[in-house]
Amino acid sequence: MSHSRPPALKRYGQNHLVDTGTLQAIVALAAVRPDDVVLEVGAADGALTRRLLDRAALVYAFEIDRRFTTALEGLAAERENLRLHFGDALREPLDRLDPPPTALVANLAYNIAIPLIMTMLGDLPTVRRYAVMLQKELADRLFAAPRTKPYSAVSVLVQLACEAGPRRVVPRTVFVPPPRVDSAFVTFARRDEWPADHWPALKVLVRTAFGQRRKLLLNSLSGAAHGGGAPRARAGGGRAPRARAHNPPARPGVRNPPPRAAFADEIGWL
Repeated sequence: MSHSRPPALKRYGQNHLVDTGTLQAIVALAAVRPDDVVLEVGAADGALTRRLLDRAALVYAFEIDRRFTTALEGLAAERENLRLHFGDALREPLDRLDPPPTALVANLAYNIAIPLIMTMLGDLPTVRRYAVMLQKELADRLFAAPRTKPYSAVSVLVQLACEAGPRRVVPRTVFVPPPRVDSAFVTFARRDEWPADHWPALKVLVRTAFGQRRKLLLNSLSGAAHGGGAPRARAGGGRAPRARAHNPPARPGVRNPPPRAAFADEIGWL
């Protein structure tokens, strides 16, 4: 298929994974099960899609670039367990897919990766497992530890909802065209217990804190707590008066608190 692949379009953030060995490795890392309903975003010409179809009960393949219509429709004619969707996955009602997806496996365009993951965490609770290709810098943010440069609102929210799994650093040389940065294929799974009922308000609260990450939490969180956009957190959360979002406190007797616990204290989860 690669010989007829149309040139990548910058507006879609396209970097096509073309190395067979890497494709095989990430499919194995994704650990797709025979009963999985897989959501793939950015199917392109179906290089990853074919391998997912061999393992999953059903694959929903989304592609925004209509130049891949012929290749994907040809694949759909061969495989009964493929459902094609042409359009922007961020604008589609993914929660209406029937049967609902249980896993996300995708080589995500860098410009949609974080918005898609954050949307799915809140809107698609049936998706229990995530296996995605990301820019390495973004991948590092997902499970970054407190007091490190990558630690951010995304780190807090993803770690509240999910547990980290295996990952693989992927060099830029296996893509066409090669991106300017290295990538990482990361896997993570939704926790059995996570703050689903409070997720919308929690996102507002965490993003407010990190939107002003150099500002004292006592000031930035009190605005969110009293503005009606987030649950009323304890003002300061029992923290030192000069604490900031990017610098959560150590607990007595705990040298390096786990990231999930560190910020949860501010909002009364632990």
